[in-house]
Parts: sequence; structure tokens; C-alpha cells
Amino acid sequence: MAARGFSNDSPSTKNGTKADAKSTSSRTGSTVVIICLVLTAVVLLSFFLFKLWQRKKREEQYARLLKLFEEDDELELELGLRD
Repeated sequence: MAARGFSNDSPSTKNGTKADAKSTSSRTGSTVVIICLVLTAVVLLSFFLFKLWQRKKREEQYARLLKLFEEDDELELELGLRD
């Protein structure tokens, strides 16, 4: 007859395995949530930087357009085409 304290099938061993499985699944769930949050942050940051880049590009094009028209006005005045 085997003593209860030395058996491999003791209730404490079974409960420890279940607790480990719960902590592992909890860790996996929190890891998935963290990855989703990081991906969302990266997408939002990328979108913000893209919009900022578009605005800067548009302002540069507008500045070049204004400069082009200013040069045309100066050229017309120099040639006497405008009063």
C-alpha cells in the first residue's frame, strides 16, 4: 500500500497544472491585446505622418506656384507689357 503523500496523482499536482494553464492562457491573451494596441498605434502614427507629409508637399507646391506668378509679373513689368 502506497502512502498518499508520495503519489504522483495527488490533488495538489493536478491543481497546479490547471493554474499554470490559466496563467499561460491569460498571458497569451494579454500578449495578443498588447500586439493589437501596438499595431493600432503604428497605423495611426503612419496615417498622421502621411497626412503631415501631404500638407507639407501641398504647401511647397503652392509656394512654387506663387513664386512662378511673381516672376511672371516682374518679367511683364520689365518688358513694359503691363503698366
